[in-house]
Amino acid sequence: MNDELSPEDELRLNVLFNTELKAVRIDESSMTLWALTPQGEASVPLKPNERSDRYLKKVRELLSGHVLGSPGGYPVHLTRWTRQSQSGLSPQHLAQLLLIAEEEAVVAVVHSPALTDDMARHAWWCMPTIENARLMLMRDVVCQGSMGRTLAEFLVDHLAFLHEDDVGILDTVAVMLYSGVLTDAERLSIWKRGTTRNSYYTAFLELQADNLPNPRNARPDFTGVPRLADNPYSEMLEKALSGQGQTFLLTLSYILDRPEIQEVVNHTLDALAQWCAPLRQTHETTRNAARETILAIAPQLEPDCMALDALAAIDADTVRPIFIKTTAIGSLMRRKIEPIVTPLLDSITTLRRS
Repeated sequence: MNDELSPEDELRLNVLFNTELKAVRIDESSMTLWALTPQGEASVPLKPNERSDRYLKKVRELLSGHVLGSPGGYPVHLTRWTRQSQSGLSPQHLAQLLLIAEEEAVVAVVHSPALTDDMARHAWWCMPTIENARLMLMRDVVCQGSMGRTLAEFLVDHLAFLHEDDVGILDTVAVMLYSGVLTDAERLSIWKRGTTRNSYYTAFLELQADNLPNPRNARPDFTGVPRLADNPYSEMLEKALSGQGQTFLLTLSYILDRPEIQEVVNHTLDALAQWCAPLRQTHETTRNAARETILAIAPQLEPDCMALDALAAIDADTVRPIFIKTTAIGSLMRRKIEPIVTPLLDSITTLRRS
Protein backbone atom coordinates (compact mmCIF):
# COMPACT_ATOMS: atom_id res chain seq x y z
CA MET A 1 0.00 0.00 0.00
CA ASN A 2 0.93 3.65 -0.34
CA ASP A 3 2.53 4.81 2.93
CA GLU A 4 1.60 8.40 2.15
CA LEU A 5 -2.09 7.71 2.63
CA SER A 6 -3.60 8.05 6.07
CA PRO A 7 -3.69 4.74 7.98
CA GLU A 8 -7.51 4.73 8.03
CA ASP A 9 -7.75 5.12 4.25
CA GLU A 10 -5.03 2.58 3.62
CA LEU A 11 -6.98 -0.01 5.59
CA ARG A 12 -10.36 0.80 4.07
CA LEU A 13 -9.09 0.80 0.50
CA ASN A 14 -7.30 -2.47 1.08
CA VAL A 15 -10.59 -4.00 2.23
CA LEU A 16 -12.36 -2.47 -0.77
CA PHE A 17 -9.90 -4.02 -3.21
CA ASN A 18 -10.92 -7.45 -1.93
CA THR A 19 -14.51 -6.94 -3.10
CA GLU A 20 -15.92 -7.24 -6.61
CA LEU A 21 -15.92 -3.68 -7.92
CA LYS A 22 -18.06 -2.51 -10.82
CA ALA A 23 -17.27 1.21 -10.74
CA VAL A 24 -15.62 3.82 -8.54
CA ARG A 25 -16.13 7.56 -8.26
CA ILE A 26 -14.93 10.26 -5.88
CA ASP A 27 -17.08 13.05 -4.49
CA GLU A 28 -14.45 15.73 -4.01
CA SER A 29 -16.79 18.09 -2.18
CA SER A 30 -17.35 15.61 0.64
CA MET A 31 -14.02 13.78 0.23
CA THR A 32 -15.80 10.45 -0.14
CA LEU A 33 -14.86 7.53 -2.37
CA TRP A 34 -17.91 5.62 -3.62
CA ALA A 35 -17.77 2.11 -5.01
CA LEU A 36 -20.44 0.17 -6.88
CA THR A 37 -20.54 -3.55 -6.07
CA PRO A 38 -23.00 -6.36 -6.84
CA GLN A 39 -24.45 -5.75 -3.36
CA GLY A 40 -24.96 -2.03 -3.95
CA GLU A 41 -23.02 1.12 -3.09
CA ALA A 42 -20.19 1.32 -0.58
CA SER A 43 -18.57 4.52 0.68
CA VAL A 44 -15.13 5.28 2.06
CA PRO A 45 -14.87 8.65 3.82
CA LEU A 46 -11.36 9.88 3.03
CA LYS A 47 -9.14 11.31 5.77
CA PRO A 48 -6.47 13.37 3.98
CA ASN A 49 -3.24 14.07 5.76
CA GLU A 50 -2.25 16.85 3.35
CA ARG A 51 -3.83 19.27 0.89
CA SER A 52 -6.96 17.70 -0.62
CA ASP A 53 -5.99 17.92 -4.29
CA ARG A 54 -2.63 16.27 -3.69
CA TYR A 55 -4.23 13.60 -1.56
CA LEU A 56 -6.87 12.79 -4.18
CA LYS A 57 -4.14 12.47 -6.79
CA LYS A 58 -2.45 9.83 -4.62
CA VAL A 59 -5.75 8.00 -4.13
CA ARG A 60 -6.27 7.89 -7.89
CA GLU A 61 -2.70 6.73 -8.40
CA LEU A 62 -3.39 3.90 -5.99
CA LEU A 63 -6.56 2.94 -7.85
CA SER A 64 -4.77 3.04 -11.19
CA GLY A 65 -1.91 0.94 -9.87
CA HIS A 66 -4.27 -1.68 -8.46
CA VAL A 67 -6.56 -1.86 -11.51
CA LEU A 68 -4.32 -1.13 -14.48
CA GLY A 69 -0.93 -2.05 -13.08
CA SER A 70 0.21 1.52 -13.63
CA PRO A 71 1.62 2.68 -10.29
CA GLY A 72 2.42 6.11 -11.68
CA GLY A 73 -1.27 6.93 -11.88
CA TYR A 74 -3.70 7.38 -14.75
CA PRO A 75 -1.81 6.76 -18.03
CA VAL A 76 -1.08 10.01 -19.82
CA HIS A 77 -1.82 8.52 -23.23
CA LEU A 78 -5.41 7.85 -22.14
CA THR A 79 -5.93 11.46 -21.18
CA ARG A 80 -4.93 12.47 -24.67
CA TRP A 81 -6.90 9.74 -26.36
CA THR A 82 -8.73 10.57 -29.55
CA ARG A 83 -12.16 9.56 -28.33
CA GLN A 84 -13.07 7.83 -31.55
CA SER A 85 -10.19 5.34 -31.46
CA GLN A 86 -10.82 2.91 -28.62
CA SER A 87 -12.17 0.11 -30.83
CA GLY A 88 -9.13 -2.04 -30.05
CA LEU A 89 -9.93 -2.31 -26.35
CA SER A 90 -11.89 -5.31 -25.10
CA PRO A 91 -14.96 -4.88 -22.88
CA GLN A 92 -12.87 -6.20 -19.96
CA HIS A 93 -10.26 -3.47 -20.41
CA LEU A 94 -12.94 -0.82 -20.82
CA ALA A 95 -14.63 -1.98 -17.62
CA GLN A 96 -11.33 -1.49 -15.78
CA LEU A 97 -11.36 2.19 -16.74
CA LEU A 98 -14.47 2.65 -14.60
CA LEU A 99 -12.54 1.62 -11.49
CA ILE A 100 -9.97 4.44 -11.39
CA ALA A 101 -12.26 7.38 -10.55
CA GLU A 102 -11.13 9.47 -13.52
CA GLU A 103 -13.75 11.38 -15.52
CA GLU A 104 -11.70 11.20 -18.72
CA ALA A 105 -11.58 7.43 -18.41
CA VAL A 106 -15.38 7.32 -18.04
CA VAL A 107 -15.77 9.46 -21.15
CA ALA A 108 -13.45 7.10 -23.04
CA VAL A 109 -15.71 4.19 -22.09
CA VAL A 110 -18.82 6.10 -23.14
CA HIS A 111 -17.28 6.79 -26.56
CA SER A 112 -16.25 3.19 -27.16
CA PRO A 113 -18.04 1.09 -29.81
CA ALA A 114 -17.51 -1.88 -27.46
CA LEU A 115 -19.85 -0.34 -24.87
CA THR A 116 -22.37 -2.80 -23.42
CA ASP A 117 -25.65 -2.19 -21.59
CA ASP A 118 -24.11 -3.19 -18.24
CA MET A 119 -21.08 -1.02 -18.86
CA ALA A 120 -23.37 1.87 -19.74
CA ARG A 121 -25.16 1.43 -16.41
CA HIS A 122 -21.88 1.54 -14.52
CA ALA A 123 -20.56 4.52 -16.51
CA TRP A 124 -23.83 6.34 -15.83
CA TRP A 125 -23.44 5.70 -12.12
CA CYS A 126 -19.96 7.22 -12.33
CA MET A 127 -20.84 10.29 -14.36
CA PRO A 128 -24.52 11.08 -15.14
CA THR A 129 -24.20 14.02 -17.57
CA ILE A 130 -26.23 15.14 -20.58
CA GLU A 131 -23.26 14.57 -22.89
CA ASN A 132 -22.73 11.01 -21.66
CA ALA A 133 -26.43 10.22 -21.97
CA ARG A 134 -26.40 11.45 -25.57
CA LEU A 135 -23.31 9.46 -26.48
CA MET A 136 -24.58 6.22 -24.97
CA LEU A 137 -28.00 6.52 -26.63
CA MET A 138 -26.19 6.49 -29.98
CA ARG A 139 -25.38 2.80 -29.36
CA ASP A 140 -28.08 0.34 -30.43
CA VAL A 141 -27.09 -2.05 -27.65
CA VAL A 142 -27.89 0.65 -25.10
CA CYS A 143 -31.13 1.76 -26.76
CA GLN A 144 -32.35 -1.82 -26.80
CA GLY A 145 -31.17 -2.56 -23.27
CA SER A 146 -32.37 -1.56 -19.84
CA MET A 147 -30.47 1.73 -19.92
CA GLY A 148 -32.30 3.11 -22.94
CA ARG A 149 -35.33 4.31 -21.00
CA THR A 150 -33.21 5.58 -18.11
CA LEU A 151 -31.11 7.79 -20.35
CA ALA A 152 -34.06 8.99 -22.42
CA GLU A 153 -36.04 9.97 -19.32
CA PHE A 154 -33.02 11.87 -18.01
CA LEU A 155 -32.67 13.81 -21.27
CA VAL A 156 -36.38 14.62 -21.42
CA ASP A 157 -36.22 15.96 -17.86
CA HIS A 158 -33.09 18.01 -18.60
CA LEU A 159 -34.08 19.57 -21.93
CA ALA A 160 -35.04 22.74 -20.10
CA PHE A 161 -31.44 23.16 -18.93
CA LEU A 162 -30.28 23.57 -22.52
CA HIS A 163 -32.06 26.96 -22.70
CA GLU A 164 -30.80 28.61 -25.92
CA ASP A 165 -28.10 26.03 -26.70
CA ASP A 166 -29.31 25.20 -30.21
CA VAL A 167 -26.49 22.74 -30.91
CA GLY A 168 -27.23 20.95 -27.64
CA ILE A 169 -30.92 20.86 -28.53
CA LEU A 170 -30.18 19.48 -32.02
CA ASP A 171 -27.94 16.73 -30.67
CA THR A 172 -30.19 15.80 -27.75
CA VAL A 173 -33.44 15.58 -29.69
CA ALA A 174 -31.70 13.65 -32.47
CA VAL A 175 -30.38 10.91 -30.17
CA MET A 176 -33.71 10.63 -28.36
CA LEU A 177 -35.57 10.16 -31.63
CA TYR A 178 -32.93 7.75 -32.89
CA SER A 179 -33.16 5.66 -29.74
CA GLY A 180 -36.77 4.75 -30.44
CA VAL A 181 -37.55 4.52 -26.72
CA LEU A 182 -39.59 7.72 -26.33
CA THR A 183 -43.26 7.40 -25.51
CA ASP A 184 -45.80 9.15 -27.73
CA ALA A 185 -46.42 11.65 -24.94
CA GLU A 186 -42.69 12.43 -24.61
CA ARG A 187 -42.34 12.82 -28.37
CA LEU A 188 -45.28 15.22 -28.52
CA SER A 189 -43.94 17.19 -25.55
CA ILE A 190 -40.58 17.66 -27.27
CA TRP A 191 -42.28 18.63 -30.54
CA LYS A 192 -44.32 21.32 -28.80
CA ARG A 193 -41.12 22.93 -27.52
CA GLY A 194 -40.45 23.93 -31.13
CA THR A 195 -42.97 26.75 -30.84
CA THR A 196 -40.54 28.59 -28.56
CA ARG A 197 -37.22 27.35 -30.05
CA ASN A 198 -37.43 26.12 -33.63
CA SER A 199 -34.23 24.05 -33.38
CA TYR A 200 -36.37 21.42 -31.59
CA TYR A 201 -38.08 20.77 -34.92
CA THR A 202 -34.95 20.16 -36.96
CA ALA A 203 -34.17 16.65 -35.73
CA PHE A 204 -37.77 15.61 -36.42
CA LEU A 205 -37.36 16.71 -40.05
CA GLU A 206 -34.08 14.82 -40.28
CA LEU A 207 -35.13 11.56 -38.64
CA GLN A 208 -38.92 11.31 -38.82
CA ALA A 209 -39.98 13.44 -41.78
CA ASP A 210 -42.86 11.11 -42.66
CA ASN A 211 -44.03 10.59 -39.09
CA LEU A 212 -44.30 14.06 -37.58
CA PRO A 213 -46.49 14.71 -34.53
CA ASN A 214 -49.78 16.57 -34.87
CA PRO A 215 -50.04 16.20 -38.68
CA ARG A 216 -52.10 18.77 -40.56
CA ASN A 217 -54.80 18.02 -43.10
CA ALA A 218 -53.83 17.04 -46.62
CA ARG A 219 -54.16 19.71 -49.30
CA PRO A 220 -57.71 19.69 -50.72
CA ASP A 221 -56.54 18.49 -54.16
CA PHE A 222 -54.40 15.68 -52.72
CA THR A 223 -56.65 12.99 -54.16
CA GLY A 224 -56.23 14.52 -57.64
CA VAL A 225 -52.51 13.74 -57.86
CA PRO A 226 -51.90 11.19 -60.66
CA ARG A 227 -50.52 7.97 -59.13
CA LEU A 228 -47.89 6.83 -61.62
CA ALA A 229 -45.35 4.09 -60.96
CA ASP A 230 -41.66 5.03 -61.21
CA ASN A 231 -42.47 8.71 -61.64
CA PRO A 232 -40.56 10.91 -59.13
CA TYR A 233 -42.98 13.83 -59.56
CA SER A 234 -45.95 11.62 -58.83
CA GLU A 235 -44.16 10.34 -55.71
CA MET A 236 -43.14 13.83 -54.54
CA LEU A 237 -46.52 15.44 -55.23
CA GLU A 238 -48.27 12.68 -53.30
CA LYS A 239 -45.79 13.18 -50.47
CA ALA A 240 -45.93 17.00 -50.43
CA LEU A 241 -49.71 17.32 -50.63
CA SER A 242 -50.40 14.69 -47.95
CA GLY A 243 -51.04 15.64 -44.33
CA GLN A 244 -47.52 14.65 -43.33
CA GLY A 245 -46.07 16.56 -46.29
CA GLN A 246 -48.00 19.71 -45.42
CA THR A 247 -46.75 19.39 -41.84
CA PHE A 248 -43.17 18.98 -43.06
CA LEU A 249 -43.42 22.04 -45.31
CA LEU A 250 -45.03 24.21 -42.63
CA THR A 251 -42.34 23.20 -40.12
CA LEU A 252 -39.61 23.77 -42.70
CA SER A 253 -40.87 27.29 -43.36
CA TYR A 254 -41.09 28.00 -39.62
CA ILE A 255 -37.44 27.05 -39.13
CA LEU A 256 -36.10 28.83 -42.23
CA ASP A 257 -38.03 32.00 -41.46
CA ARG A 258 -36.01 32.59 -38.29
CA PRO A 259 -33.02 30.27 -37.71
CA GLU A 260 -30.63 31.38 -34.98
CA ILE A 261 -27.40 29.60 -35.86
CA GLN A 262 -25.67 28.16 -38.91
CA GLU A 263 -25.90 24.56 -37.66
CA VAL A 264 -29.70 24.76 -37.64
CA VAL A 265 -29.67 26.00 -41.24
CA ASN A 266 -27.29 23.25 -42.36
CA HIS A 267 -29.23 20.44 -40.67
CA THR A 268 -32.56 21.76 -41.92
CA LEU A 269 -31.41 22.06 -45.53
CA ASP A 270 -29.94 18.57 -45.43
CA ALA A 271 -33.28 17.30 -44.07
CA LEU A 272 -34.96 18.99 -47.03
CA ALA A 273 -32.51 17.37 -49.45
CA GLN A 274 -33.23 13.96 -47.93
CA TRP A 275 -36.98 14.58 -48.20
CA CYS A 276 -36.53 15.47 -51.90
CA ALA A 277 -34.47 12.34 -52.61
CA PRO A 278 -36.85 10.95 -55.31
CA LEU A 279 -36.14 14.01 -57.45
CA ARG A 280 -32.51 14.52 -56.49
CA GLN A 281 -31.61 10.92 -57.29
CA THR A 282 -33.24 10.96 -60.74
CA HIS A 283 -31.25 11.91 -63.84
CA GLU A 284 -32.26 15.22 -65.38
CA THR A 285 -33.44 13.65 -68.65
CA THR A 286 -35.65 11.18 -66.79
CA ARG A 287 -36.96 13.94 -64.55
CA ASN A 288 -37.96 16.08 -67.52
CA ALA A 289 -39.84 13.21 -69.10
CA ALA A 290 -41.55 12.40 -65.79
CA ARG A 291 -42.64 16.02 -65.35
CA GLU A 292 -44.07 16.17 -68.88
CA THR A 293 -46.03 12.98 -68.20
CA ILE A 294 -47.56 14.40 -65.02
CA LEU A 295 -48.43 17.77 -66.57
CA ALA A 296 -50.05 16.12 -69.57
CA ILE A 297 -52.51 14.55 -67.14
CA ALA A 298 -52.79 17.37 -64.57
CA PRO A 299 -51.51 20.66 -66.05
CA GLN A 300 -52.78 22.58 -62.99
CA LEU A 301 -49.90 21.05 -61.00
CA GLU A 302 -47.21 22.86 -63.00
CA PRO A 303 -46.55 25.48 -60.24
CA ASP A 304 -46.17 22.66 -57.72
CA CYS A 305 -43.70 20.80 -59.93
CA MET A 306 -41.67 23.98 -60.35
CA ALA A 307 -41.73 24.50 -56.58
CA LEU A 308 -40.53 20.95 -56.01
CA ASP A 309 -37.70 21.53 -58.49
CA ALA A 310 -36.64 24.59 -56.50
CA LEU A 311 -36.68 22.69 -53.20
CA ALA A 312 -34.78 19.73 -54.66
CA ALA A 313 -31.97 22.00 -55.83
CA ILE A 314 -31.04 23.08 -52.29
CA ASP A 315 -28.97 21.46 -49.57
CA ALA A 316 -26.38 22.52 -46.98
CA ASP A 317 -23.76 22.89 -49.72
CA THR A 318 -25.82 25.77 -51.12
CA VAL A 319 -25.11 28.00 -48.11
CA ARG A 320 -21.56 26.74 -47.51
CA PRO A 321 -19.91 29.48 -49.64
CA ILE A 322 -21.64 32.04 -47.38
CA PHE A 323 -20.96 30.34 -44.07
CA ILE A 324 -17.31 29.65 -44.85
CA LYS A 325 -16.71 33.41 -44.87
CA THR A 326 -18.62 34.34 -41.74
CA THR A 327 -19.44 33.21 -38.22
CA ALA A 328 -22.58 35.35 -38.19
CA ILE A 329 -25.62 34.17 -36.25
CA GLY A 330 -29.10 35.58 -35.65
CA SER A 331 -30.40 38.45 -37.77
CA LEU A 332 -27.05 39.08 -39.50
CA MET A 333 -26.86 35.46 -40.63
CA ARG A 334 -30.46 35.58 -41.84
CA ARG A 335 -29.71 38.64 -43.97
CA LYS A 336 -26.74 36.90 -45.57
CA ILE A 337 -28.74 33.80 -46.57
CA GLU A 338 -31.88 35.71 -47.56
CA PRO A 339 -31.24 35.32 -51.35
CA ILE A 340 -31.37 31.54 -50.85
CA VAL A 341 -34.06 31.30 -48.21
CA THR A 342 -36.63 33.72 -49.67
CA PRO A 343 -37.18 31.72 -52.91
CA LEU A 344 -37.40 28.58 -50.80
CA LEU A 345 -40.13 30.08 -48.64
CA ASP A 346 -41.99 31.16 -51.80
CA SER A 347 -41.84 27.59 -53.14
CA ILE A 348 -43.11 26.23 -49.84
CA THR A 349 -46.02 28.70 -49.97
CA THR A 350 -46.87 27.43 -53.45
CA LEU A 351 -46.97 23.84 -52.27
CA ARG A 352 -49.13 24.78 -49.30
CA ARG A 353 -51.75 26.68 -51.31
CA SER A 354 -55.33 25.72 -50.60
